[in-house]
Amino acid sequence: MEEEQDTVLGRAVALLRAFGSDDHVLGLAELARRTGLPKTTAHRIANALVRHRLLDRDPYGYRLSGGLFELGLRASTERTLLELAMPFLQDLYERTHETVHLGVRDGTDVVYLAKIGGHRQAASPSRTGGRMPLYCTAIGKVLLAHAGPEVRRQVLGGPLERRTPHTVVAAGMLRRQLETALETGVAFEHEESTAGLLCVAAPVPAPEGRTSLAISVSGPTTRFRPEGHVDAVRAAATGLGNQLARRRIPPGTGAL
Repeated sequence: MEEEQDTVLGRAVALLRAFGSDDHVLGLAELARRTGLPKTTAHRIANALVRHRLLDRDPYGYRLSGGLFELGLRASTERTLLELAMPFLQDLYERTHETVHLGVRDGTDVVYLAKIGGHRQAASPSRTGGRMPLYCTAIGKVLLAHAGPEVRRQVLGGPLERRTPHTVVAAGMLRRQLETALETGVAFEHEESTAGLLCVAAPVPAPEGRTSLAISVSGPTTRFRPEGHVDAVRAAATGLGNQLARRRIPPGTGAL
């Protein structure tokens, strides 16, 4: 019985994880395709998730429900992290008036926990709750630099997709950037995830020296000079790290 329940749970989780950061509604056929489940099984489990308020159903298919948002808000450690981080993110935004991110490493991706941008924010693929590969963003590269050797080997040894003409896809060049990030305490992106976007990021310090949390500020090539915001982003990251240390909350709680 327990084995059967674990299987049903795994299928339900697979359906929920089938939604990407850009997906608003997915039809049943697409859910079945992404999960590899038979359409009848996907339909049965999706309807069960609707009854439990984890999915909503509309004429075009299924979408994630507000019930998931409510559960997320009950994750006390993550809620405390965001409450502590927000003053530093807001202060960084006021200093720069550019887009500010808080991100955490999850495997070989960075997941964006918070994003603050004004009316003139740069076009960016990032969004709260979304994810990007570590190797092509400033916040991802600084987290990759501070990750364990097994994660670095996995990223550097795997295929590096060229997302723009400026994406660093040579492992040797990326390795040198990671070494520089460790030496200087910041990492940069120059149109590597999105054309026209520049970014600088700094890690949130951790007592043991290995963090999974970082802060970045980004802007368009037309006006933004990331080198001019190094001190500001470092100060925000250091300030948040000090707050987390006082509260004894590990930077990057929940990272894999």
